[in-house]
Amino acid sequence: MRKLTGLLCALAMTALLIAPAYGVGDRATGAILMDAESGRVLYEHDAHTPRLIASTTKLMTALVAVEQAGDLDEVVTIKGEWLGSEGSSIYLKAGEEITLRGLLYGLLLQSGNDAAMVIACHIAGSEAEFVALMNEKAAELGMKDSSFANPSGLDHEDHYSTPYDMALLARACLKNETVAEICATGSITIGTRTFVNHNKLLRRYEGCVGMKTGFTEKAGRTLVSAATRDGQTLICVTLNDGDDWNDHRKLLDYGFQTYPRQVLCRAEEVTGAVAVEGSLIPTMPVVTQAELGYPLKEGEKPVQEVELLPSASAPLPPGVQLGKIRWRLGGEVIAEMPLVSQSGAGLDVREPLSFWERIRALLGGQSA
Repeated sequence: MRKLTGLLCALAMTALLIAPAYGVGDRATGAILMDAESGRVLYEHDAHTPRLIASTTKLMTALVAVEQAGDLDEVVTIKGEWLGSEGSSIYLKAGEEITLRGLLYGLLLQSGNDAAMVIACHIAGSEAEFVALMNEKAAELGMKDSSFANPSGLDHEDHYSTPYDMALLARACLKNETVAEICATGSITIGTRTFVNHNKLLRRYEGCVGMKTGFTEKAGRTLVSAATRDGQTLICVTLNDGDDWNDHRKLLDYGFQTYPRQVLCRAEEVTGAVAVEGSLIPTMPVVTQAELGYPLKEGEKPVQEVELLPSASAPLPPGVQLGKIRWRLGGEVIAEMPLVSQSGAGLDVREPLSFWERIRALLGGQSA
């Protein structure tokens, strides 16, 4: 009886520990929590089933627009044929002039469907051509279960994604300084318009760096969020979740508490040495290129492996790849980085002498 009681207590404690994350499955149709730096999935619930994504689509619209545009401060003159999109709007008017940057703020903060259409037509000439760019970008990012049919997120049978794919998109947006900056903006006034970010987590969750909300009657509430603490950034995605604000808080808390970032290596950390031929310095230290972190829960200990070239030839400038370092967890490679010749290590190089140079050196030595 005591053993049974102890077992039940242990199970109850386990349930309490995982409840903050796994309880979200009762409300969200699909969800995922991902570490932005490594891409490690920390939690998922039906994360690979394609579903409607509503206005979280606009993350892709913004990313494609920023990458395709030459000057974000270029003034765009609104054409009448670009207007008429249903749904949320920033109330653009034909003949009005606004910068592309202003349109992007209206797109991501106010979720303007008219801004999405204007951006698409200005960048690519037509909505169809811009949608093609969106799908090309999705393929480039590895979003295998996604399809885009419009730049705003309006319901369409050919417009869908998954929590996992949207997390990949969020990672790319966070790496783009312009998109990341706009997503993290709480409010801004541009001309006569003031845009207020619909993402309440910016005001309700410590370290939130924004991303994008969405809603249609068919899609339900959709949300992509990201937050940073102690040098670690986590991405959370929920689709069709009626309690998304609370669920994102719980999932993010769960990730930061359970999978804190651990430093695998520091920048320019010496990990070995390679023999150098043709130099007065017999070996060259090899170093890591940058700091690398990975989210690890208690008890997880990655195994480090180093591969180095048997030798290298002088002259050998700094930054030349001489090997690689990788880490395994449970037998699987979780991270990898090139190892390079140490920065700032000068070599007193002795070039190999040619046949005639050796003869001249020998004769010169005899005459001396």
